[in-house]
Amino acid sequence: MKLPKELRDKNDLTRVGKVKTCSVKGCSENAIRSLSENTWKKYLEKAHLKFEENRYHKIYLCKAHYNQSNKFRKSQEKIYQKKGFLENATKKGIREY
Repeated sequence: MKLPKELRDKNDLTRVGKVKTCSVKGCSENAIRSLSENTWKKYLEKAHLKFEENRYHKIYLCKAHYNQSNKFRKSQEKIYQKKGFLENATKKGIREY
């Protein structure tokens, strides 16, 4: 039986006999995340992290580097988040006095 996502232990990405290491240059920690290179490449570059590319177009990150890149990603998304999209729109029949 498969455990729910909340209860699974995310210490490392281990398959049968395979242990992935962090893709950031100079880091040899075990990876806890496997991310798409197309999506995360720009966030890692802007967070000043250099990573080793592989043929599967995956980026493996340890906990510390994932937290660092995810923090930067969230800050970038807040900047471009659409706020107040309907605040300036007025409804028909309602006039402001």
